[in-house]
Amino acid sequence: MEKILIITGGSKGLGLGLAKEYHKNGYRVISISRSKAEKLYFEEQYQCDLSKSETIESTLDEIFSHLDKNNTKQLTLINNAGELGTVNTIENLTPSEINHTIQVNLTAPLILSSLFIKLSKDWNCKKQIFNISSGAAVNPYESWVMYCASKAGLDMMTKVVSKEQKDLTNGVSIVSIYPGIVATDMQEKIRNTPKENFKAVQRFIDFYEHGDLFSPEQVARKIYQLDFDGELKNGHILDVRNV
Repeated sequence: MEKILIITGGSKGLGLGLAKEYHKNGYRVISISRSKAEKLYFEEQYQCDLSKSETIESTLDEIFSHLDKNNTKQLTLINNAGELGTVNTIENLTPSEINHTIQVNLTAPLILSSLFIKLSKDWNCKKQIFNISSGAAVNPYESWVMYCASKAGLDMMTKVVSKEQKDLTNGVSIVSIYPGIVATDMQEKIRNTPKENFKAVQRFIDFYEHGDLFSPEQVARKIYQLDFDGELKNGHILDVRNV
């Protein structure tokens, strides 16, 4: 019986860390990313630009066509892919910048979760969705309006879907996870933002200089362990630094 992980953004950063950790623990790993990464032989890679909603359904249909519901013990979707977006106050953002970030951070996870639930509706196995959210969902940062708003939306999606699924036969468990401050390309982008565009930039420079960032591998191990221990319960929104 297979344990299957479908993850967005599994070719770098936290997504790659999660893909490696789950593969190490016996999972078949399927990554959905904008581009394929060379030599990632431990994961099946599907190219899909999550900012283009019309490509998502065909990608997930293709993935599910290669899965066997009768030979699956556990099926997990991790909505990991996300972007900080343009760092600036809202009046300085273009409509296309706003649309792109919301599409990747919120619309794509909504579509993926909808399709995942529909396509696995009659699968008699453990099914779960993990949304990689952020403390920015509850802590407003000036110049991060799209990131904060999209992560808050992701958390509310978790709350609503958990209620919809909790009493269903073969229902899907869903949680939101705050991974903390992880050493990824996003953090580098934050540190390199001019202060006039982001007032709190020094705080993130200090995190880096004081060694307060977690590695993707550390966070991935923690998330996997919480999953393995059954701590990721339906409807929960949790910060891995507090558990």
